[in-house]
Amino acid sequence: MKGLPKKLNQKLEARKANNALRKLGVQDGLVDFSSNDYLGFSKNETIFDDAHKFLIENNIKQNGATGSRLLSGNHKLYDKVEQQLCIFHNSPSAIIFNSGYDANIGFFSSVPQRGDIIFYDEYIHASIRDGITMSYAKAYKFKHNDLNDLEKRCQTEYNRSPKGTNIYIVTESVFSMDGDTPDLVTLAQLSKKHKAYLIIDEAHAVGVFEKQGEGLVQNSNIEHAIFARITTFGKGMGCHGAAILGSEKLKQYLINFSRSFIYTTALPPHSLATIYTAYNALQNTKNITKLHKNINHFKAEIKRNKLETIFIASHSAIHCCIVSGTTKVKSIAEQFKNNGFDVKPILSPTVPEGQERLRFCLHSYNSQDEISKVLQLLATFVML
Repeated sequence: MKGLPKKLNQKLEARKANNALRKLGVQDGLVDFSSNDYLGFSKNETIFDDAHKFLIENNIKQNGATGSRLLSGNHKLYDKVEQQLCIFHNSPSAIIFNSGYDANIGFFSSVPQRGDIIFYDEYIHASIRDGITMSYAKAYKFKHNDLNDLEKRCQTEYNRSPKGTNIYIVTESVFSMDGDTPDLVTLAQLSKKHKAYLIIDEAHAVGVFEKQGEGLVQNSNIEHAIFARITTFGKGMGCHGAAILGSEKLKQYLINFSRSFIYTTALPPHSLATIYTAYNALQNTKNITKLHKNINHFKAEIKRNKLETIFIASHSAIHCCIVSGTTKVKSIAEQFKNNGFDVKPILSPTVPEGQERLRFCLHSYNSQDEISKVLQLLATFVML
């Protein structure tokens, strides 16, 4: 077999030289401050057992989907779960995709058209950037969570755009590498003012915010102002897949034109049963309550250890500590590992060079002693 082409090998060697080569790791029994399993649902035995029970009671004994949803893979469970999502998220329709990446690629590559304009937060997720790249629309980034900058850009483009130009604004309700949140209510008002279509990715908000984990859009009571919401099941919900919430017409359009929906094998029945069961589990809010107690304790411990200046302000389950330099941030992460804690370093190019960081993900199952200890260690490590 031929070796790697020279250009590709040079790119790998450059990553190695910068101490930024990515490698696959394994779960190693460390105290978890790195996963997106905010409520512990991925390891919840009741959800596991109930999903299996649900399949047996409905006489569903099928391992695979057998094809795309437009061919043979549109299992009867899809309709049941999508109806559940509509009710839970107060949305006219829902369409399930295989992953958040598929949903974002499918939406942004097919919905904005040639001549349209997309404004996106400069820190938007890579999957949205990839979808925008596949679109024929013009795309402009605005400064992170800076609605004044967005307002100026909207005014400029709206005034000089020809009739029939659609403007799309896209952001996240919780940013995955910062943990912070935009002013969603003002953003909805700005979108209405400029007749823009607002899209919000709720990946890191569902399961975390609102009474039963409905997300920040519903927490802000702005569902009516949103053109599309992207919600994923692989984080707070502890399972797999994603959905786009919007109008029935939007769903119909995506079924006909979203290539990542059309040309992929559907999720198997077991995945759908797990989503259905996980959403039912949100009726018991004890895990959400425990998560927010841990978030508040983490923030209090940041202050107690005098670490405020190196943390990005966040009310979410994601808290990031800026440690500039790949070598330094990887060294601290290794020290955490040696002390029994899994805290991941986030390196360039995932974040801008000089903005390398340690990303702490909080969970309902972290103890307050673990939270206190991990921040005590951090205070020691950053002083070395």
